[in-house]
Amino acid sequence: MDKLMAWFRWLKQRLQDLFARYGTVAIVTYFAIFGLTWIGFALAIRQGISVEGAAAETGSIGAAYVATKLTQPIRILATLAATPFVAMFVERVRPGGNSTTVEPPDDGPKQ
Repeated sequence: MDKLMAWFRWLKQRLQDLFARYGTVAIVTYFAIFGLTWIGFALAIRQGISVEGAAAETGSIGAAYVATKLTQPIRILATLAATPFVAMFVERVRPGGNSTTVEPPDDGPKQ
């Protein structure tokens, strides 16, 4: 049990470090994965996936939320993996960002 708790603390620290490094991009990535997971579970439950136990009493949205919370460690790992790539993409498409097209140097008049 101690190893599992240590792993969760490590995962939480990595996520906090990611938020500190990438800021808004990391937060938006995390919540986008959260939202897509929640919507995916809600659609699956409405399409007939059987839910039992306490989650069954909360309706499809509540059951989807419970299922989404159960996937939190996986979603955090996905956020840790995806955020650097999302940040690179945002830098490339952001108008006025650091990524500019470099013109080749002019070698002077050609003869």
